[in-house]
Amino acid sequence: MRLLLVLFVAFGALLAPAGPASAHAALIGSTPAPGSIIGSSPTEIVVTFSEAITPVAGRVQVLDPAGKRISGTPTVAGATLRIPVRRAAQPLGTYLVSYRVISADTHPVGGAITFSVGAPSAAPAADDDIRTHRSVAVATPVAHFLSYAGLTLAAGPALFLALLWPRRRTRTGATRVAYTGLVLIFAATLAALWTQAPASSGSALWDVSPGELGAVLTSPYGLALSARLAVLAILAGLLPPVLRGGGSRARGLLVLGLGVAGLVTWPLTGHAAASPLSPAIVASDVVHLGAMSVWLGGLLTLSVFLLRGTDPRVLGVLLPAWSRWAALAVVWLVAAGAVQAVVQVGSVPALWRTDYGRLLLAKLAVLAVTLSVAYVARRLVNRRQVVSSGPRAIRRTVGIEVLATTVILGLSAVLVQVNPGRSASVDQGAVRDDGVSQTLTCPLYTLQFNIYPAKLGDNNTIHAFVYTPAGAPLPADQWTVTSRLLGRDLEPVSQPLLPLQPRHHAAGAITFPYPGNYEIKFTVRIGELDEATVQTTISIGSDPAAR
Repeated sequence: MRLLLVLFVAFGALLAPAGPASAHAALIGSTPAPGSIIGSSPTEIVVTFSEAITPVAGRVQVLDPAGKRISGTPTVAGATLRIPVRRAAQPLGTYLVSYRVISADTHPVGGAITFSVGAPSAAPAADDDIRTHRSVAVATPVAHFLSYAGLTLAAGPALFLALLWPRRRTRTGATRVAYTGLVLIFAATLAALWTQAPASSGSALWDVSPGELGAVLTSPYGLALSARLAVLAILAGLLPPVLRGGGSRARGLLVLGLGVAGLVTWPLTGHAAASPLSPAIVASDVVHLGAMSVWLGGLLTLSVFLLRGTDPRVLGVLLPAWSRWAALAVVWLVAAGAVQAVVQVGSVPALWRTDYGRLLLAKLAVLAVTLSVAYVARRLVNRRQVVSSGPRAIRRTVGIEVLATTVILGLSAVLVQVNPGRSASVDQGAVRDDGVSQTLTCPLYTLQFNIYPAKLGDNNTIHAFVYTPAGAPLPADQWTVTSRLLGRDLEPVSQPLLPLQPRHHAAGAITFPYPGNYEIKFTVRIGELDEATVQTTISIGSDPAAR
């Protein structure tokens, strides 16, 4: 058991640098657009995501410029969230739309956007619960790892006890480990059900209400995990004769079938459920998990219980049989992993450009080392060196395999919390509440403008509003915006803005070809003779944080 302690400590090192889980359903559009300025109060907010979502009850709201909630009950159709809103008592100013939803792959996602009616103002404060609490972000991958460790501890000893166990070796230790695996899966599943509640609400791990737990239990995520708990309870009753090396063939097949059914619950609560070709990905994930648990669990059983104290002649018969099982498990493990990688990574550049791809490469590197060590062990077995030289070399290679595959388990536990590489393009194109909004004044008028998203290139939209010094809407006859990059010998670029309804609202486009500080001038003509220019300076960079 000291080996197990070392393995869990090794996994703890993996978790140390891990941050909060990445978002999975990305915001790809909204009406009104984030950061935009519109002329009148909307009656509905429409938010569109990259995949189907489910709103968390009470966590979707719209606040008016005074900070009062004006939203009704949201409705969802696939990836589109519609939020009805009533007219604010003081409609001019900046509105906040905050949301917390569950994406199709069961991961909670929170965020907020703003837009303005007539004129920007100080935005209402967003709730802290749009983000995942640190305690939940740490507990979630731990629960995943414990469930994987439980699979390993249950499957490997059970396989040996049912089919390969030497008659003269005691079964007590291996039987206890198999049941420990079942208990660990049970506890990790309960932990996953618990953590999903604060992950959904944005609260801390210890701040969970009965209503939130009830909502999780009745969700697809909760139903899948409840089914897993039921399967575990049935298996616990069926396993004793099997682990004693007896039991009927029918019982053995039933145990196998229930084990496969239980494995299905893992992909149904992760990336596979929301991926392209989901039936194939779910099936490959089941194969991947099954092969992993058989291979690593078998190695652990050999290392802890059989390689020490077993007659070399018995090992000479046992190890070739196990070697064939392990080789078959590795073939299925690699094949199923390849299918998942092709679909989930999406493209070759995503291997080094995304967190998911980099973690996958690290996992593959450790797997390559593990397979190399396994190849050496298999050669020793095939050359019948177990009897002639003793099992010491086998013990060393198996120990290395166990340590390396435990690192793989840790990487897998983190990997399932990271957005798949196939979603990188969606994330890069996701709408963010960026932009520049300012108010400029002169004796003739007050002008308020918004440039969105205020980034390099020509894909920048500009909206402007003009008011009297007293704040009343002021119809303008002509609008012109001029931009000039400071510090470089470039001519300023002037272009008209298109007047919209109501007449004090104008819109157009503006281009920022190079990073740097830009002088922005607005020239507005009121009537036949009155004209004035206001100006400001904004910073444009390749990264919004550079502004």
